[in-house]
Amino acid sequence: MQHTGRTRQKSRHKFRKNVRLKGKISITNFFQEFIKGDHIVLKAEPAYQKGLYHARFHGKAGRISKKRGNCYEVLIKDFNKLKTLILHPIHLKKINNDRSKDN
Repeated sequence: MQHTGRTRQKSRHKFRKNVRLKGKISITNFFQEFIKGDHIVLKAEPAYQKGLYHARFHGKAGRISKKRGNCYEVLIKDFNKLKTLILHPIHLKKINNDRSKDN
């Protein structure tokens, strides 16, 4: 039997914004630049759905692989498997290298 769900199903609370952060999208976050090897965390911007990842990857840490158009290829470690996600920079948050794990 085939699953008949959608990618944002049961993600109402996971992708919710804080009340004080609601409103216009931050232009600086929309146009932020990353270089290859930067460590990032997936933090969704629910007001902008393009280039959004699946809900199971929310909060995961990863590394920038390369730039593809306006988006970035990100390597995520999902259990023991490396996965590549193509994400818009508004859904990415840069973290310091000393606090992140190597993938």
